[in-house]
Amino acid sequence: MTLTIRRTNSKDAAAMAQLMSDPAVFGGLLQMPYPSEDRWQARLAEATPVGKAELSLVAERDGAIVGSVALDSVGVALRRRHAMGLGILVAREAQGQGVGTALLQAVCDYADNWLGTLRIELTVYADNAVAQRLYARFGFEIEGRFRGYALRDGVFVDALAMARFHPKPPAIGTVAKG
Repeated sequence: MTLTIRRTNSKDAAAMAQLMSDPAVFGGLLQMPYPSEDRWQARLAEATPVGKAELSLVAERDGAIVGSVALDSVGVALRRRHAMGLGILVAREAQGQGVGTALLQAVCDYADNWLGTLRIELTVYADNAVAQRLYARFGFEIEGRFRGYALRDGVFVDALAMARFHPKPPAIGTVAKG
């Protein structure tokens, strides 16, 4: 079973809506139940504008999408251009099989080596220890706790703010003489 990481496209809307309809997936995110394919179609269409730093990838195994990761700007403030926000999901049946690792490797490589991003930020539910361990393996550290951050299945739950700094921020290189 080969895992392929590729850029998301508008044809992925049905698969993303299906993934997001699983309580084991949307329950770990800030997504709502009952996603629609039309809404995902619109979301994916706006996620790929030319000239923007945003990146949306999917993990595909045996022709099925089993995960997704997105890297988005954290806002329009010019003084925050160095930071990007991260969101990730892995299908229930693919959790614990390296899909999240492959997606994070790809997105961190993109942020570090092509965007020159200094800081990647994410929010994770405080009770999601598995995700926190995955993020920690990539250098994410807990920066704070949000009490009663989100309503999840009728209960207000806490979340943690985590961030990762570029391990080797870009420097000016020398041009080879030839």
